[in-house]
Amino acid sequence: MGNPEQSPLTEVPQTEFAPFRIEPRFAERVWGFADLHPWYDRVAGSAPLGEVWLTGDECLVATGPHAGRTLGSMFAEASQALLGAHAPKGVADMGNPLLVKVLFAKEKLSVQVHPDDKLAQKYGQPRGKTECWYALAAEPGAKVACGLKPGVTIDQVRNEIRTETLEESLNVLDVQPEEMIFVDAGTVHAIWPGAILLETQQNCDITYRLYDYGRGRELHVEKGLEATRLVTNAGKVAPVEQADGRTTLLSADYFVIERVKVDGSRSGESLRGDVSPARELQYLFAAAGAARISGEGFEPVELPRGCIAAVPAASPAFLVEDLGGLDLIRVVPHWPEIKP
Repeated sequence: MGNPEQSPLTEVPQTEFAPFRIEPRFAERVWGFADLHPWYDRVAGSAPLGEVWLTGDECLVATGPHAGRTLGSMFAEASQALLGAHAPKGVADMGNPLLVKVLFAKEKLSVQVHPDDKLAQKYGQPRGKTECWYALAAEPGAKVACGLKPGVTIDQVRNEIRTETLEESLNVLDVQPEEMIFVDAGTVHAIWPGAILLETQQNCDITYRLYDYGRGRELHVEKGLEATRLVTNAGKVAPVEQADGRTTLLSADYFVIERVKVDGSRSGESLRGDVSPARELQYLFAAAGAARISGEGFEPVELPRGCIAAVPAASPAFLVEDLGGLDLIRVVPHWPEIKP
């Protein structure tokens, strides 16, 4: 493994920013599973596992010359090489903009809400949390709660928290495999058992719990009600087929998520590195099958199922090869308009 104390990354050859795989981190959650097989070769210790963090700041670089570094340290030293020159300075200075996870819910998560950027900054945090869920798998009857029913008031939400009847006011959605659900900041929501979800979110871990099914964890009712918006843009998003073989699963402030077809002799053509200065960070996730990322001047990067690779904006040209059964998800930052 590389030495995390090696020299800074600011002035290095382009191949130093070739694509690299990221080591997942496994997070214990009271609502998770004891065993993540067959998705991951991981069995829980003393507490269940509920989240697999794929792009967290503490995740380690797994391949290439910077193996052993944390992702957060790389963004701290070389954000422009990773994000691209077009990233707004104020945003780039905050480091990695996106946190991608896989969620495994055996029990109901808390009913919760996340603040938007403005409210998060009011309480001393750099950014809020808009997120989305892509269903990697779903059992019959799988559901999530996403938003409040029409006509529900803040006073009603407050009262139903007290009487433990808040579920009655939640908008409940059935979940099918390969569906995308958008959850913008301010949306009251909950994840229930039955689906394995790829979550993409702003890189922020602020959660205001409104109701937690008596599990004894801290609630954040007043801040949660302050964050709550009665009407949001949350809900299912229909995929949009593109002419280049990609499918746009979601295009919103903060992130764009695509499903990319990697096909025979054209393997990776739509993902070939661009020499223009407007290149962007890409995260490539193998939802199924396996891939190999290759290019001139760097060692090929193997991408097994359930793993993610980062392709920096400064990466040399690269190709993605389907090693069998590949279902490739591409996640890129999308900078919202900065309002005065």
